[in-house]
Formats: sequence, C-alpha cells, structure tokens
Amino acid sequence: MIDRIHCLTLDDLPDCLALAQDREWLPEEHKWRLLFDVGTVYGLRNEAGELVGTAILTRYGTRLAAISMVLVAARYGGRGLGRLLMQHALAEAGDATVFLNATEHGRPLYEKLGFVSVGTTYTHVGRFEPSAGPAGSRPAVPGDLPAILKLDAEVNGADRSHLVERLPGFAEQLRVVVRGRAVSGYAGAWRNVDNVLIGPVLAATVNDAKTLIADLAATIRGPVRLDLDDQYPQLREWATQHAVPVRNSTAVMVRGARPLPGDRGRWFIPVMQALG
Repeated sequence: MIDRIHCLTLDDLPDCLALAQDREWLPEEHKWRLLFDVGTVYGLRNEAGELVGTAILTRYGTRLAAISMVLVAARYGGRGLGRLLMQHALAEAGDATVFLNATEHGRPLYEKLGFVSVGTTYTHVGRFEPSAGPAGSRPAVPGDLPAILKLDAEVNGADRSHLVERLPGFAEQLRVVVRGRAVSGYAGAWRNVDNVLIGPVLAATVNDAKTLIADLAATIRGPVRLDLDDQYPQLREWATQHAVPVRNSTAVMVRGARPLPGDRGRWFIPVMQALG
C-alpha cells in the first residue's frame, strides 16, 4: 500500500535523481539542490522503501506558490499517485495562487485538478551567436541585492527573497541593467547538465531583456537555454536569429481563473520552469 506522503531531505537526493532518470529526465543535481533549499519536497515510497513519486511545493509568502517535479516511477503509472501528490501539495499551498509548467503528458491531470492554461513557455536551445557592440549591462555586486530584491518582488507580486538571495551562489553570473542610477533589470545564468540556462530575466523593456541575455550569452561556451514567455514573440524571433531555435514548449497553468500577481510585463524568463 502506497498512501503515506513524506517530506524528503537532501539525503534523499540520490533517489530523486534515480527517479528522474526512470522517467527519462536528466539527473539535474544542481537544480534539485536549489529546489530542496527553497521548497518542500514530498515523496512516496513503496513497501520496499523505494522512492516511487515526488512533488515539490515552493511557497513565495502566502500569495504565490509553484508546484514542480511531479514524478511517478514508470512501473507505478496509472495508479493515481500523481493525483495523490498533487492534492497534498495543493492542500499545503492553502489559498495561494498556484502555478506550474505542464507537459502534454501531465496536462490532463492538472486540468482535472482545476488548473487553467494561461500561456506557453517556449524552450530555445543553441549556441548563441553574439552581435558586435559593447555590453549594455554590468556584473551585479553585493550592493545591488536590495534593489534586485525590490524589483523581483514588484514583478512577481510576492516576496521571493529566500530564492533571490541564493542566486549569487547558485548562478555562474548575475548581471544588472541600470537606468537613471537605479537597477531596472537583472538576469542570471546557471549551468545544468547539458547547457547553461539563462534565467531569471526581469527588465523594463524588451531591448533591456535582449541586452541582459546577449551579455550573459557572450561569455558562455556551448549551448544556452532560454525559456521564453509567449507574450513577447519578437524576443523569440530574436533568439532564433541568434542561432537559439525553439526545441519544445510547455503550458503555463494556474489553479482556477486567478491571474498571476505582479507586473508581468517586466517578466521575460523564469529562474527555471520549476520555480517561475
């Protein structure tokens, strides 16, 4: 009988990575470590003690929460374990606006649980071909953190300080755009298994978002990944022109008919799809 959900700890990371590989996901250790740091990882084990299901809830105060890494071992598919994990995470989220990124495989379950598609994330991957010209952003310094925290809270409509404060140690690079002596945009880049993800990207304009992406990508050898929101097709076209074409897409889904809080006009790329 598999019906007791446990809170997992970092000691369970090897089992989480093995479960991800069972579902043909990459063993993204760096990513999982951050998720353990900022979220609550729930797990299901079978009678033999093997991890057969996971889901992660990341809370941003009481207003906003993300659910991610909903995984069930292939041999346990069709037994309702994914629904059980989701229902538990949703109960723990309370009245918060809950969002997630859904693959076509997971989308039917989320729709049954009251999630509605509100947009699309397009994943672009390739070796960025930079244009000539000076950098329009600069590396972030410790003194920029208060301004970055303020900007992030405004754009996301929630306090994500427990996540943002970890970005300097998690990301390989952080850069900022300064307009009128104030930080008006920031972005990071972090290394995953087979590429470098550029994210988050928050900026006042599309041009500033391009500047941050280009300045980060110019220093990266190998492929970069951009999880681009569908509200800016011109940014997706620009990425393709710079040799970073679209590879796949996921649906952005929110529980109920609630809009995502904050100033989403300045939101271009998430830290990762698991966190927003």
